[in-house]
Amino acid sequence: MTTLNKKKSGGLKEFFRRKIVSLKRKPQTIPLVVLAIGFLVYSLNLTHVSDTTAKIQLSGMGLSGFCTMLFSMLSFVCFLNAYPHRKKTNIPMLVLMFLMLAILIVCDTFYMGQITKAITRADHPIVVDTATAYIQKAYDMLNLHRIIIAIGAVLTLLVPVLRKLLRRIDTSLPVEEGAQMGEILLSGDN
Repeated sequence: MTTLNKKKSGGLKEFFRRKIVSLKRKPQTIPLVVLAIGFLVYSLNLTHVSDTTAKIQLSGMGLSGFCTMLFSMLSFVCFLNAYPHRKKTNIPMLVLMFLMLAILIVCDTFYMGQITKAITRADHPIVVDTATAYIQKAYDMLNLHRIIIAIGAVLTLLVPVLRKLLRRIDTSLPVEEGAQMGEILLSGDN
């Protein structure tokens, strides 16, 4: 029973060691995961954005929501093309990706401004109550989306620093005792 527990803890330890080795080889995975989370946050809450657009109906809201979804997907593609497998970083794709991330933040900010304008206008303001709670949810989600995209952009800029920091982590396997190695060599001679 104790060997089973040792095997599980060793297996978990080996799992994390392999993940760190993978990150050492491809540190751009960290910002990629953050950008993927940002994309999922937006796309899984798209219903709130659509309902808010239908309720408020101010100019540019639909276009802003469309551009956010489009540039979320395209920035993902640019990110993947910016870091090709076993090749140098593709700088033009990286610049294009940062441009798209900036557009995402601008679109989110514009949409949030339109929500604020509709809620605070003097004539016929939109009231956020239990029936229109999706407006507040959309506003909060857009703010979270902006933050996640900004974190992803900063992490993408810091990929060279992350690479150097990850290289400092020792992921080598410990060499076993010499007696055990001798036993392995003897059994290999048979």
